[in-house]
Amino acid sequence: MTGQARSHPAAEARRAGRQCRPRGRGQLTRKAARGRDADPYPGARHASPSVRWGGFSLLLLNLEEYYFEQHRANHILHKGSHHERKIRGSLKICSKSAIFEPDAISQPIIKIPLRDCVKIGKHGENGANRHFTKAKSGSISLIFSQVYFIKEHNVVAPYKIERGKMEYVFELDVPGKVEDVVETLLQLHRASCLDKLGDQTAMITAILQSRLARTSFDKNRFQNISEKLHMECKAEMVTPLVTNPGHVCITDTNLYFQPLNGYPKPVVQITLQDVRRIYKRRHGLMPLGLEVFCTEDDLCSDIYLKFYEPQDRDDLYFYIATYLEHHVAEHTAESYMLQWQRGHLSNYQYLLHLNNLADRSCNDLSQYPVFPWIIHDYSSSELDLSNPGTFRDLSKPVGALNKERLERLLTRYQEMPEPKFMYGSHYSSPGYVLFYLVRIAPEYMLCLQNGRFDNADRMFNSIAETWKNCLDGATDFKELIPEFYGDDVSFLVNSLKLDLGKRQGGQMVDDVELPPWASSPEDFLQKSKDALESNYVSEHLHEWIDLIFGYKQKGSGAVGAHNVFHPLTYEGGVDLNSIQDPDEKVAMLTQILEFGQTPKQLFVTPHPRRITPKFKSLSQTSSYNATMADSPVSPGEESFEDLTEESKTLAWNNITKLQLHEHYKIHKEAVTGITVSCNGSSVFTTSQDSTLKMFSKESKMLQRSISFSNMALSSCLLLPGDATVITSSWDNNVYFYSIAFGRRQDTLMGHDDAVSKICWHDNRLYSASWDSTVKVWSGVPAEMPGTKRHHFDLLAELEHDVSVDTISLNPASTLLVSGTKEGTVNIWDLTTATLMHQIPCHSGIVCDTAFSPDSRHVLSTGADGCLNVIDVQTGMLISSMTSDEPQRCFVWDGNSVLSGSQSGELLVWDLLGAKISERIQGHTGAVTCIWMNEQCSSIITGGEDRQIIFWKLQY
Repeated sequence: MTGQARSHPAAEARRAGRQCRPRGRGQLTRKAARGRDADPYPGARHASPSVRWGGFSLLLLNLEEYYFEQHRANHILHKGSHHERKIRGSLKICSKSAIFEPDAISQPIIKIPLRDCVKIGKHGENGANRHFTKAKSGSISLIFSQVYFIKEHNVVAPYKIERGKMEYVFELDVPGKVEDVVETLLQLHRASCLDKLGDQTAMITAILQSRLARTSFDKNRFQNISEKLHMECKAEMVTPLVTNPGHVCITDTNLYFQPLNGYPKPVVQITLQDVRRIYKRRHGLMPLGLEVFCTEDDLCSDIYLKFYEPQDRDDLYFYIATYLEHHVAEHTAESYMLQWQRGHLSNYQYLLHLNNLADRSCNDLSQYPVFPWIIHDYSSSELDLSNPGTFRDLSKPVGALNKERLERLLTRYQEMPEPKFMYGSHYSSPGYVLFYLVRIAPEYMLCLQNGRFDNADRMFNSIAETWKNCLDGATDFKELIPEFYGDDVSFLVNSLKLDLGKRQGGQMVDDVELPPWASSPEDFLQKSKDALESNYVSEHLHEWIDLIFGYKQKGSGAVGAHNVFHPLTYEGGVDLNSIQDPDEKVAMLTQILEFGQTPKQLFVTPHPRRITPKFKSLSQTSSYNATMADSPVSPGEESFEDLTEESKTLAWNNITKLQLHEHYKIHKEAVTGITVSCNGSSVFTTSQDSTLKMFSKESKMLQRSISFSNMALSSCLLLPGDATVITSSWDNNVYFYSIAFGRRQDTLMGHDDAVSKICWHDNRLYSASWDSTVKVWSGVPAEMPGTKRHHFDLLAELEHDVSVDTISLNPASTLLVSGTKEGTVNIWDLTTATLMHQIPCHSGIVCDTAFSPDSRHVLSTGADGCLNVIDVQTGMLISSMTSDEPQRCFVWDGNSVLSGSQSGELLVWDLLGAKISERIQGHTGAVTCIWMNEQCSSIITGGEDRQIIFWKLQY
């Protein structure tokens, strides 16, 4: 990406000093002032630092106002008298005002609202019978009743207003442009004086569209003459509180935006090769926005565009997305969830990604990223993060944290006619965002509040006061913003020495008062970050996500959680296109944007908990929770004290280097099962040729071949002690074979159709069948052949709707997962023999299933080529990857997968990176079964080519 690619000073800061400033911590924060040559505020990104530091910016315009053009000019004071003098500067023509920016920073910027003008014309032309005259030459005269003086001596302060009839004269450098400028001002003045706001907006929009139609993208701005134009359309570049119209152009290598007014620079350019993420956005409740990021984790985008037609937005998105398909893996909420659950994303990073996916953007203050209040204690001298009482209850919205206030709100809610709501204000709005950021973004506050700061006692004066008001205030339910968990303290410090007013007690508003446990702003942010990443928050953050992004955001879940806001704040709460009256439409949109908007809903089922292996779960009421708490941490987090765990980690880190070592064709049909003795010397295999084979790894010789019937065998396993092999058969039976005595020892006739898969744990046999059942049996096979056969007791029968093709146990054997021929994955609690979750996630047969080592997730593969990861706690499908062929079998460690494909290849999948890391050639037909030892150091596969292959890991 070239130097023109970024559209805001945060990017300039990154280019100038990537090592000295943190990234991804909030757009407005990182635009704080750093010297005269830097742009201090996010909206002032377009000012020219060589003339005036933080001078003119689009924030000087009214909301929904456009900046059309500028002309070099002199402001002539006392024209015609001996006191006449000229102030050099630029006259800027905007849709609702004329703004003069002097070159000298000691002089204030002058803003004249066109609505307050009583005469516009050529200076000296009396216009006897007309209020407004068209100039043909000379200077421009504006006679008006009100004028604003802004940033005198370059100090950001409330605007000064002067009222009374006045005349200002502006002398353009190019006299020939005077007539056109006056014509434009007269036209815009007529629009500003229309009675109805809707009519004003319609007329200004028509003027804007006419200007855009008369211009097009300047192709001379292409970076390379060989670039091929793909599409061009009209759009607006969006920055907080303002938009800037122009032309978008995309080629085979670059995305361009050329502002109509040439401001902040003639063209903004982004190299497609640098793009990492793109998001469709709602803008003004309409599907018109597109935001482009050239970084993976930055909260601040490189450009945000608003289109006039949804089709233009979608066409541009499709073109860039198609380009990215070959370069960048697409991330969904579920894929980020998997990374977060397994500890590869921090709580902070995960919340950033969820905000991004839910249409929250730093360029849209009505949809600014929202973060939770975490800490409840702002009075103690020490912050104890080991004490649950230190933290806010994350299962409740802010409005429900105070029981007495909630009772009053619920009483009002119950008496309210439809549509009902519990809270009359939102938890995130432009006003709340700027409440927190006024010290670094004062011009935003002045823009939002018509040139004024808020009352000094209502400012962000103290952390503890703000928290107390959120708990007790009748209408204050606001959450926090990302800056509270970032690295930049400038929003807490009045480093710009702004005059923010005097409080009732007489003290001036200055730096934010910190809680006693924070020794400095830096210490406050560090402890806030520590709290966000603490064990307590990691255990409970999913509860807050349910409220803001999840199933408790809307409907009955929201009512039950006391989380119901005004209908206008929800996506789809109002259809603007159905409102015919333009005045009503503008008023409705303004109300919605100022009130704040609820994030797009990302999850409709309970959000899974994070895997927190380093401490016990606080509630271990079920066998599931107990199992989870006691389970080992994932391989990437092991201490390496255990040699087995060290071996596993080493093996999976090198799994892509797997090499074919030896292969043997020992069956006449496809191999269906593999099991190996503890010492690794004897390999037992089953096949559709109806035989059980015993192969010596040491002598490389086939030692035994056993047949129980003329039907195919489907799987096999060794009982503890390596004395007995169990096989399942398509003849509806399970056979027990004694290795020592070389004969069949027992037969379990337990099903009405083929037995597809068996598992064994702690003297319990689990058998899956095409008769639509999984059965749990208790019993020990006979120790001596010829003795009385053992009676197997049926402990449980897990009924399915269709035939079951595969089953697997979790390490503790408290959970079982089954996969059916119609693509459903079922998770069962074996302690109660009840179905926990039923997830229809494949189109076609489920080929294989397995729990992760920590039992938090289930992986399933199917004939549809999909690899699906399911959260065990919630049953949510949290990741799905596809291949172009069925994956018949697999082993995995929770992060990486080694699967056997229909073509005979072994595929290595990186689940967290959502990609296939390696393809390894193996069998000449489908890989049908795979075995890996406990240390993960030995791998054997079987295939439809009748072979077994021994694989070797290269370290």
